[in-house]
Order: sequence, then structure tokens, then C-alpha cells
Amino acid sequence: MTVKLDRIDVAILTELQRDGRVANAQLASRVGLSPSPCLSRVKRLQEAGYIEGYSARLSLARLGASVTLFVEVTLDNHRRDSFERFEAAISAAPEVMECHQVSGGYDYLLRIAVPRLSEFQQLMESWLNREIGIARYVSYVVTKTPLNRVEVPLQHLLNDEPH
Repeated sequence: MTVKLDRIDVAILTELQRDGRVANAQLASRVGLSPSPCLSRVKRLQEAGYIEGYSARLSLARLGASVTLFVEVTLDNHRRDSFERFEAAISAAPEVMECHQVSGGYDYLLRIAVPRLSEFQQLMESWLNREIGIARYVSYVVTKTPLNRVEVPLQHLLNDEPH
């Protein structure tokens, strides 16, 4: 189902990104609709796949000690089954928060969260021992996160005019 987004749809998505728990009546007021059409639009956006789900952002710092790393991974070959084997293995690891297949000097960029660096090392050793196709990896320990946006910049992405 493809839905062409209008300015009200974009406003709804923007507001829901900011506050996924907003009551429908309040959302409707913010975007200039009455509650019933607003709810219909939200349901239509969900059914069309624009809204994948709702969740809470958690503070890793408040939960206890943790280490975040970015890891560049290069595979030993570039056959489809190698990519599938690697992706299946990392999908089973709850420590992997994000995985992006990228172009350039390596194949994947991972974001990993672990309680301690020693657990990251154990994870990497287990992957290497299981031979999931890693030729080499380079890890970067995050020391500070001055910016961590989770909202998609809809106005900039959907604007047809050059910046």
C-alpha cells in the first residue's frame, strides 16, 4: 500500500516522532484536524508502513555501566551466501544494536552495546571461531555522544527543493 504524504501526514509523523504517547485528541489539535480524521490518518500511515512501531528511548547511562562501539567489518568474500551467513549470525546477537551494509573500504558498520569491553572481545572471538565470514574488523569505542538524534528529519528529506 503506497500513500502519498501530504503536509498533514508529515505533521502527524513529526509529532508522533516527538511523542509517540500523545493522545489522539492532542495530536489532532497539534496538526489542525478533528480527532476522528486524525485517527484515520494515523491508522492509514501505520497500515502503509510509515509507522513501524512505538517504543521508549532508554538511557544506557542510567541503566548501569555500558560500552558502545562502532565496528567496521570486512567479509572474506562477497558471495550472496556469505552476506546471508554473516547477517544471520549478527541478527542473533542482542548486543548488535544496528547493522548497516555500506559501500567503501569495508562491508558493514555495526553499533554494539556491551556492559564491558571484555564482553565485546568475547563476542568477536566467538564470531571468528564460528567462521561467519569475517576477514577483518576495526572497532571504535565511543567515549562521548554529543548528538544522538532519533527523529527522522522529514521536512528536509521530503523537500523537493535543493538546499
